[in-house]
Amino acid sequence: MNNKIVHDALILTAITLISGFLLGLVFAVTKEPIAAAEEANKQAAYKEVFQDADKFEEYADFDAAAATKAAADAGYVNDTVDAAQTALDSSGNPLGYVITVTSTEGSQANITLSVGITNDGVVNSYAATAISETPGLGMKVEDADFKAQFEGKDLESYTVTKTPATADNEIEAISGATISSNAVTNAVNAALAYYRSIGG
Repeated sequence: MNNKIVHDALILTAITLISGFLLGLVFAVTKEPIAAAEEANKQAAYKEVFQDADKFEEYADFDAAAATKAAADAGYVNDTVDAAQTALDSSGNPLGYVITVTSTEGSQANITLSVGITNDGVVNSYAATAISETPGLGMKVEDADFKAQFEGKDLESYTVTKTPATADNEIEAISGATISSNAVTNAVNAALAYYRSIGG
């Protein structure tokens, strides 16, 4: 009986060790391609929101904790500022910033956006780098018509309305997706709050 227990324990140990080795091997093999794909996704988002830029460099003075605090101090407590890039032209002159924000207010999961803001405080646009809202409803925050409500405006913040917008700072919510509309709007506002905190 004892021999059988020892035998079974050895088999289970061997299976565990082999499984762990194989998982580690798969992780090692896929780590770099996954990281490369994520970086390519980010760069595509940066370019989408700052088409005039030639390249993007990490903002030298970026501090995630201070950036998120700046957003929270402005009232956006459900948003974290994850990163900031300086958008540069072909001569290396700064055109503005791409600020990446994650909102915890999505209806299905967190939403991560990269927001392009010029040196003059004009919002170019935003691009989602992580989103899983309801297809046909919340996912419409990625539609050009919804994004256009933010674009080309120099404002301190935006507010969501369930009726047609009557002011520049009003964003008409997507019908049936007010939660998603609010999440995106607050994320853009958090980006603007951080932009102002660094002298924008």
